[in-house]
Amino acid sequence: MLALDGFLDAHTAPQFEETIQSEISAGRRNLIIDCGKLTYISSAGLGVFMSFIEELREAGGDIKICSVAPKVLQVFEILGFQSLFDIVDTLPEAVAKFQEGGQKG
Repeated sequence: MLALDGFLDAHTAPQFEETIQSEISAGRRNLIIDCGKLTYISSAGLGVFMSFIEELREAGGDIKICSVAPKVLQVFEILGFQSLFDIVDTLPEAVAKFQEGGQKG
């Protein structure tokens, strides 16, 4: 599980991207991104999510997103992220989505 805090923008997106890449390099294919403390996301941050989803799904994995604040959720909704990603209210729900198996989209 990766937890985001504060702003995910052009300044912090490269660090997030490196973190996801290191998780994938370590053999992890199922990632949960906890956005409970995320207060702002820019297009650069959104791009990080998009840049890894196809790679993970091709490897049989997925990304689940949980605990999204209303302001950030609104951005996800506007961009249609709900049709691409499982976005759930809580971390246990995200874990349950992986236990159910299957990918979004």
